[in-house]
Amino acid sequence: MSRNVLVTGGAGYIGSHTCKALAAAGYTPVAYDNLVYGHEWAVRWGPFERGDILDRERLSSVFAAYRPVAVVHFAAFTYVGESVRDPLKYYRNNVLGSLALLTRMREHGVSRIVFSSSCAIYGIPQFLPIAEDMPHAPINPYGQTKLMVEHMLSDSAAAYGLSYCALRYFNAAGADREGEIGEDHAPETHLIPLAIATLLDPAATLDVHGRDYATPDGTAIRDYIHVDDLARTHVAALDRLLAGGEPVALNVGSGRGASVLEVIAAVERATGRKVRWNCGPRRPGDPDVLVADPGRLKSVLRIDPAGFAGLDDIAASAWRWHSTRPRLAPIRRTAMAQ
Repeated sequence: MSRNVLVTGGAGYIGSHTCKALAAAGYTPVAYDNLVYGHEWAVRWGPFERGDILDRERLSSVFAAYRPVAVVHFAAFTYVGESVRDPLKYYRNNVLGSLALLTRMREHGVSRIVFSSSCAIYGIPQFLPIAEDMPHAPINPYGQTKLMVEHMLSDSAAAYGLSYCALRYFNAAGADREGEIGEDHAPETHLIPLAIATLLDPAATLDVHGRDYATPDGTAIRDYIHVDDLARTHVAALDRLLAGGEPVALNVGSGRGASVLEVIAAVERATGRKVRWNCGPRRPGDPDVLVADPGRLKSVLRIDPAGFAGLDDIAASAWRWHSTRPRLAPIRRTAMAQ
């Protein structure tokens, strides 16, 4: 039986780490990526096929060549601010691209998919921690696209027997513990690499958005998960689908929150250096706290989030990655509340 798995967006940050985890579990990950944001150097554990999910003929040829048993779907644009400025770009790529992918899957008899969803589908949470059955009310086009794809998956399951797992991430962070791959975005908007950038560039200063949140230190609180833990969660979800598991949507977070200042402190502990930062006004629409209720993840996938890496381990792994390699792209020095 084929153990090939098509990984769309497999040259990206989370996609490449998941490819490594899939290979370690005995699968052959086939990374399919247009390299708009991904990196070919990050594809090291299986074949690389360059292409866009909207390219019907190219995608069909890859399905025919590799005959995958399942798809792990990461390919998407993910910049929240950009999605507000240019929503049609996001609807075309994230929604129409996913529609094209699901159509090709049907044509080639592939009926299992693990989908990279997001906690952005919840918008401003009414209760904490956030459980899967809370209202879905995205406040930006990026979150809307993720929710739309979840609806497509649910409807396809009812109509065609599609088996899926939608993983609603909170904040992926850190780098491969063996130092082979890591986080390299252009532009960079994530807090930990931006904090590290201030340590590697004497001219850089980290901008923290807001000290007036309803939190103990006034900065926003988020739920961080090590990218390696997130990658192995994808493998567990895939194993479950291949064993006949029913469609499900799961929050993927640690259930532990950390403020922006607590994250900065973790980077300082990991590096022994002081992060230079300035405080600016908070951004409209940023929730005070986003923390997952990972209870369903534990019961469905038998993964205990209590065993996920802590903030110090996340920061240390990121520092090892960023401090031992040349910068491939300039970093935009603005931290998001995440």
